[in-house]
Amino acid sequence: MRILGATPHPTAEWMVQLGRNLLMDLEDARSKAKFLIRDRDSKFTAAFDTLMTDAGLKVVTTGIRIPRMNSLIERWIQTCRRELLDRTLIWNQSHLLHALREFETHYNGHRSHRALGQAAPLRPLPHPIDAPGESRHLDVRRRDRLGGTLHEYQHAA
Repeated sequence: MRILGATPHPTAEWMVQLGRNLLMDLEDARSKAKFLIRDRDSKFTAAFDTLMTDAGLKVVTTGIRIPRMNSLIERWIQTCRRELLDRTLIWNQSHLLHALREFETHYNGHRSHRALGQAAPLRPLPHPIDAPGESRHLDVRRRDRLGGTLHEYQHAA
């Protein structure tokens, strides 16, 4: 998940610029993405699609009245609202971007996910604890993000 920007009045030109920013981020991350799934909003113009196809991404538009096709982003939006935005009073656009980028770091790097043995997307799987006595002597440290809105737990070394 990447947070590229926020604006109260998005335009087609703004979306093309976000597309350029996305391509730079993907290049920096050495991503091997092949597809970009987008909805049918009129702000995604032919210039946006051309930009993506020139970069080697195949643009796939979501189907009409097919809610499962857009389920991944819908799930992320629900998670972001429930874990962050419902608990935070946002003052302005820069505060919103700061909070969303902190949530992005938390979501991609620490928060457990349902797939891959509860591992976060940008973190390797933890080593399993095999010995029965090992679990009694584990110390856990908590790190708060965004003033305690988000909590990250790790085993103490």
